[in-house]
Amino acid sequence: MQFGVEIPGFFKWSPVSFVYKRWAGIYKELDQFLNVNRGFGFIGYSGRAGIWPEITVITLKRA
Repeated sequence: MQFGVEIPGFFKWSPVSFVYKRWAGIYKELDQFLNVNRGFGFIGYSGRAGIWPEITVITLKRA
């Protein structure tokens, strides 16, 4: 099961934040970006509570 609380643009929290510093979203460090996807599937119980499934589409453009 995946569990968390999210209010888009304001607040996000999940128990996994105690284990991983970067657990969902886009992070920038120096001149590089890291996108951490919460995923679409599940392990064990086939449910989610407070966290929507996510499919990421990244479009690359020439600078």
